Amino acid sequence: MKKVLVPVLLSTLLAACSSTGTFDQPAGGAAVDERSQGAGAGVATVTAPSASGSGIAALTDPKNILSKRSVMFDFDSYVINDEFRPLVEAHAKFLVQNPTMKMLIQGNADERGSREYNLALGQKRADAVRKALTLLGAKEAQIESVSLGEEKPRCTEATEACYAQNRRGDMLYSGEF
Repeated sequence: MKKVLVPVLLSTLLAACSSTGTFDQPAGGAAVDERSQGAGAGVATVTAPSASGSGIAALTDPKNILSKRSVMFDFDSYVINDEFRPLVEAHAKFLVQNPTMKMLIQGNADERGSREYNLALGQKRADAVRKALTLLGAKEAQIESVSLGEEKPRCTEATEACYAQNRRGDMLYSGEF
């Protein structure tokens, strides 16, 4: 029942948010300037909308939630904590609004545990983020999940604070991997 209800609600929400742009003035506010001189006849120049919304520039704007790319996990867990749900929801919304964008999720683990265990745990973490994104409307074809295990630590000290930084799922977009 839940699998049927979520897509129906999302499609209703997206339909309600749609706007009615015209050919000369698209819905996003991008202006089209047609040039009719010389060899460039028929070529249009498009001015991108501001980055304040869900544009590509929002991915690198430190004031935007989309610039945050890591979902942190508890020790020996692959459950997304409530504090990271808004982050996952924002990235899912971005993927829905940008269907040509691709994402790679890299699951990571701290150095404790065997190499095989950490690879498996990293994969479960990456898959948990991928599943959350797809349940929120992103297409499965847009997202790939891989495990790096303990091979890409963010911190190398043998402290709990350092281990916590290494228990994460990193979201990378096209061009970043």
